[in-house]
Amino acid sequence: MKISVRKGLDIKLKGESDKIIADSKEAKVVALKPTDFPGLVPKMLLKEGEEVKCGSPVFCDKYNDEIKYVSPISGKVKEIVRGEKRRILAVTIDSDGKMTQLNNKPKDLAKLDSSEIKSELMSAGLWPFFKMRPIDIVAIPNDTPKSIFISGFDSHPLAPDYDFIMHGKSAEFNAGLEIVSKLTSGNVNLQVKSNADEVFTSAQNVTVNSVNGPHPAGNVGVQIHQIDTLNKGEVVWYINPQDVMVIGRYSLTGAYDASKIISVGGSNISERKYYKTISGASMDSIIDQKNISENSRVISGNVLTGDQVSLDGFLGFYHHQITVIPEGNQHKFFLKNGWLSPGFSSFSASKAYPTWLMSKSKKYDLDTNLNGEERAFVVSGQYEKVFPFDIYPVQLLKSIITNDIENMENLGIYEVSPEDFALCEFVCTSKVNLQKIVRDGLDTIYKECM
Repeated sequence: MKISVRKGLDIKLKGESDKIIADSKEAKVVALKPTDFPGLVPKMLLKEGEEVKCGSPVFCDKYNDEIKYVSPISGKVKEIVRGEKRRILAVTIDSDGKMTQLNNKPKDLAKLDSSEIKSELMSAGLWPFFKMRPIDIVAIPNDTPKSIFISGFDSHPLAPDYDFIMHGKSAEFNAGLEIVSKLTSGNVNLQVKSNADEVFTSAQNVTVNSVNGPHPAGNVGVQIHQIDTLNKGEVVWYINPQDVMVIGRYSLTGAYDASKIISVGGSNISERKYYKTISGASMDSIIDQKNISENSRVISGNVLTGDQVSLDGFLGFYHHQITVIPEGNQHKFFLKNGWLSPGFSSFSASKAYPTWLMSKSKKYDLDTNLNGEERAFVVSGQYEKVFPFDIYPVQLLKSIITNDIENMENLGIYEVSPEDFALCEFVCTSKVNLQKIVRDGLDTIYKECM
């Protein structure tokens, strides 16, 4: 199937990563963060000071203790970081540098049936790689998805190139796909760009769909909406292609190998390349302070949906890039860089500046300044221009704000996730935190209706 996404917006930023893969420094500390998994209430299985191996369970889901969250390294539990009301924010683990595996025997999961595969993936700590729509949380094992989606490209600003990352890794990818395909009676849909690498175009046990168009064409929510629309009572799962390879490696070797390749980019970092690291690695093992310009913001993830972190922070579980951009905390002279400036170097999604007449390939050095504060939430017609769903975004958001569950359902909340509203948030005149509103709405639906 060929899909063309017409609504959206490509934000061209300076600082794209060079096509070079380097090994990051060994992470002396890694973190498992329950906050990376919306809706999760963790139950600790270990105490501070206890030893772990690669694949050792650290905590589980309190309401489904079969779903384990495991250590990506071997070493000792350093600290259980708690917040308000003793909520667990992170579990940090000191590495012993040995990467000793809990299990080294190959697991031919492809010979198992669906229920046996689920049990094996949950006990091995591989289940959290699967997320579900609706609600956008870790998949519920008892559900039967009508299909599973894999997006073979990322359209976010400065996103990693999966064609480059996955090149030559067909064996691991196809081993993972064989297992994934047994978890649904429907299709495993793999979405690719028109010029995709052979690892995607020749993938087995999948239905390959070609997608083109501006961001958010790479978002799995848009792809589900176009290919297999989600209705109330239905479930779709999705997974990142690199995480499919982790499952494939586990099946081939029996080892829990959480290594992945991420991109490091942005206008305020000098070393822009791809790094091989592990999930939850400390930021200072990947990027160096001396390569970062002063007054910069480090983001785990992309500029639209990522999390601000410090150098003593950690890479997010689902993040495959690190972005470093200027911090927007400096005053701007209104005639030079402010609201009365000519705007020849300013990006505009609403044709407010003459740059909309320039080449679409022009790249911008944008900072984090919102250029205004939160104000009245008004109907401006901006969201609809960048929101490629057959959904009324403003009406849906207002139904969430007013906690109108019936209207939330009627207006399509089962189809969306916070990342689907990231562009709406970017172009929003009112400067409203739309992604948080959507997350709160999904949490309400999960609590009241599922």
